[in-house]
Amino acid sequence: MNAPRWKLYKLISEPTRLRLLALTGEAEFAIGELAELLEEAQPGVSRHLKALRESGLVETRREGTRVLARLAPGAHEDPVVADALATGLSLCREERRLGRIRSILEAREAASRAHFDASGETSGAWPSELPAYLAALAPLIPNRSLAIDAGTGDGAMLEVLAPVFDRVIAFDRSSPRLAEAQARLDERGYTNVELSHLELGEAAESADLRGKADAVFAARVLHHASVPKNALRHLANLAAPTGSIIVVDYAEHSDERLRAEHADAWLGFSAEDLRALADEVGLVSPHISTVPAARCAGGGHDGHLDWNVLVARVA
Repeated sequence: MNAPRWKLYKLISEPTRLRLLALTGEAEFAIGELAELLEEAQPGVSRHLKALRESGLVETRREGTRVLARLAPGAHEDPVVADALATGLSLCREERRLGRIRSILEAREAASRAHFDASGETSGAWPSELPAYLAALAPLIPNRSLAIDAGTGDGAMLEVLAPVFDRVIAFDRSSPRLAEAQARLDERGYTNVELSHLELGEAAESADLRGKADAVFAARVLHHASVPKNALRHLANLAAPTGSIIVVDYAEHSDERLRAEHADAWLGFSAEDLRALADEVGLVSPHISTVPAARCAGGGHDGHLDWNVLVARVA
């Protein structure tokens, strides 16, 4: 850590800072969320976080109008910090603060659920000849027995996957969006696609899905996840050994309108963000590329955004 040992002892002797250390070790939180968890005024939480950040124990980053905090990588390896984390967790557990984390994370996704259940947006039409082109390319892909489309939404990605893979399993947590996906499949006549009403975490624990897919796709899913690292770990759990994970999501941006109007939990991800997430989850050979906005949505609420694509393998 950056601070001398005596300053470190002094720093972690304050109970609020112990609690903050423990909470930021559980997940990345906005300062407002930490204030809610601790039932403290936000300015006071900010002061404590500043001291922890300056000592190298906590990292903060700005995302739009929010400041997010998390435990610094490797901080838990210091035995003194590890003891402080354990003590802080014990305090939070005794005060029933850890149980509130779930409600905070669920609140992040509540607006997203309501938005997609009510939304009639579609991702636009693909060229009518696209299935034929994809079928021609399919033999170039060596392992294509099963693909999983996580968070399929209205099923736009299925237009790409169904002509290529022998079997596709697609799931989403929104019943209205699954109905749109089913209508799309019926219109196109695809019979190799199975739709399921599932949360990502449920799918990752399903004996029928866990560790089965040659490729797992998540298109514009990660920015709606309450904890992106956990979401990526769930995606990895769905892949077979040496299977591939393909994440397509917005590049880092500052358009707060998407958070307010489209329930986005995160304002995109930089290439460094995606690489760090892949490393934390244990994915190997990550490759990240940026797709300019002109080649992405082409219009609508996100037509001005570049996208990043992460392709990695399960070890």
